[in-house]
Amino acid sequence: MQFTKAEEYGIFGVVYLADQPADRITPLSEISETQGVPEKFLAKIFQSLSRSGLVRSHRGVKGGFSLGRPADQISIREIVEEIQGPYFIAKCLHTKDICNRKDCPINLLLQKAQAALIDVFEKHTVADLLSWQKSAAANRR
Repeated sequence: MQFTKAEEYGIFGVVYLADQPADRITPLSEISETQGVPEKFLAKIFQSLSRSGLVRSHRGVKGGFSLGRPADQISIREIVEEIQGPYFIAKCLHTKDICNRKDCPINLLLQKAQAALIDVFEKHTVADLLSWQKSAAANRR
């Protein structure tokens, strides 16, 4: 199980928006450039995030994006699942008929791991990631 580039870029982009003043509309080109993300790919990701209200799209000459809600109210789970759908660490947790084993002990283990991972994604917000990023940057100085 790995994050896809879309999930990674989506999180980077939303964290970048969280670091901007609340009333600022940030151009997609700026997010793309500062985060090292291809702009067309980021546009598709942000289109999905704006449909869900996680980010707000602003059209026009001075268009761009802003957060749809305060950073401390956007969970990492919401971002990940908006980009790729429900998160499953193994196919057998998503597609029941993929395995012919009955009472599989591995399946139970994976269910527990899945629940723990989803709990971490749900408990942590964009504000947490921004805080960690700033702390890491301050420690490098």
